[in-house]
Order: sequence, then structure tokens, then C-alpha cells
Amino acid sequence: MKQVLLGQTGVTVSELCLGCMNFGTKTEQVVSERLLDQYVDAGGSFLDTANNYAFWNEGGEGGESERLLGHWMKERGNRSNLFLATKVGALPTVPGGGLSDGEGLSKQSIERAIDQSLQRLRTDYIDLYYAHIDDIKTPLEETLEAFEKLVRLGKVRFIGCSNYTVSFSRGEAD
Repeated sequence: MKQVLLGQTGVTVSELCLGCMNFGTKTEQVVSERLLDQYVDAGGSFLDTANNYAFWNEGGEGGESERLLGHWMKERGNRSNLFLATKVGALPTVPGGGLSDGEGLSKQSIERAIDQSLQRLRTDYIDLYYAHIDDIKTPLEETLEAFEKLVRLGKVRFIGCSNYTVSFSRGEAD
């Protein structure tokens, strides 16, 4: 599999990232691990998950995908060969809740969530930590300060965001 630079990080990852959203819920452990093994055997190294995957699936509460990946990496002893991305901000805080009940991106939520993700993933660092969804109740500065702290502490190498609303303003002259 072709390897490419990830943005301006200086880090090389596999061109294809394997999304692990349903691993541990809809996709049972044996099948998930077989897919992971085949992906790595084909030269893949970039895995994507989230702390809320997959609360909406039957039997899911969130964290199942991270837990499965942590087990698989420990069994294979391959964590150092992988680029691991996970996300924070969308895990419901109430049983049976949805995205509108998400944990958000406050400093406290992020600090609590990183330690839980690290424990489930059985690792001491995340390569790429995403803000999963917009949190309009928390100032962006607070979220970024929390992420910066995690980078300083070595818990996170790089930060990113997904599912954010972007607005563009146009000048008078097009």
C-alpha cells in the first residue's frame, strides 16, 4: 500500500485509513480482527475510531471500537507500527442519549475522555486526536487549550477536527 505524508506533520501513513466505527458492535470481534490483520498485511497503518463508536448500534454504549482495537493491538504487539486516530466530544452523557447529549469539548470533558480512551486502547498516546463535532457552548479557545495541554503531556501527538460547521464570508469584490 502506498505511504503518504499526513498534511504537514512530517509523518508518513498508509494512503488508505481503516475506519473502525462498527468494530465491537455490528462487526463482531473475530471479523473485526480478521479485517484489521488483512489491512495491516496489505501495508495499512492508519486506524480511525472514536470514543462514542458505536453507541447507536444494538448493545452499544460507546467505547466498543476503542476497546476492540486495544485488545487487538495488545495481542499483536503492533501499536508502534500504527498511526492511531480517535475522537472526543460526541459520546452521550446519558443512557440512551444521542448526539445532542454529547459530552462536548470543555476542558473537563476532554481531560476525562482522553484518559478513558487511552485505557480502552491500551496505549499511552494517541497519534491524532480529533474534536468530533462542534460544541457551540464551549469557547474554541478552551477546547484548543485542553488539546494543547494533552500534546504537551505527550498523550496526543497531533490534533484535528471533524464534522465542524465552516462559514465563509465574501468580500464585496468577488
